[in-house]
Amino acid sequence: MLIRAPAIVCSVRPHGETGAIVRVMTADHGLAAAFVPGARGRTLRPVLIPGNQIAIEVRARAGAQLPSARVELVSSRGPWLSEPLPSAGITWACALTASTLPEGHAYPLLHDSLAALLDAICHAPSARGWARVLAGYEVLLLREVGYGAAPAPPPEEDWESLLARLERQGKAIANRLLAERARDVMGARTILLDRLRRIGGG
Repeated sequence: MLIRAPAIVCSVRPHGETGAIVRVMTADHGLAAAFVPGARGRTLRPVLIPGNQIAIEVRARAGAQLPSARVELVSSRGPWLSEPLPSAGITWACALTASTLPEGHAYPLLHDSLAALLDAICHAPSARGWARVLAGYEVLLLREVGYGAAPAPPPEEDWESLLARLERQGKAIANRLLAERARDVMGARTILLDRLRRIGGG
């Protein structure tokens, strides 16, 4: 197996002394996992940040071992991770994607929607400009993996109604998609919702 593709970094889990198992989202191959040697070294650590756009080359290894990968940075979202709200939004969107999608199944619409959401988080004037996009991405993900077609947030929905919608969607995500992993993953969403509530309406 050989994959060369643009990808979005979704999760990075330490493995071995300096390596990591990296999960990335690609348009044509869906979610892919691979071992990246030296991932926690000085050179690759700033490349392998959730939300970053990279170029990845994945090669199968001998036997049943996890494929190995080489990566190159295309664009970094690192500067936004120092801001509480963008950081929480990026962390949740990537954790949700990495934790719920099966590997090796192409979801081109989800890939493009995740890229658009991350762009919105980084470039909208405030969280009120991207929270609705986030809610729409959650709805799309639920639909794409077979849990119905909840309506997307309407443009005229006020802030409090949007927050209530996000609360309802959080329960569906925890109960349907994450099951026993909810405690580990939903913590990122709790942080995000707490920060969104603090900014108030408008």
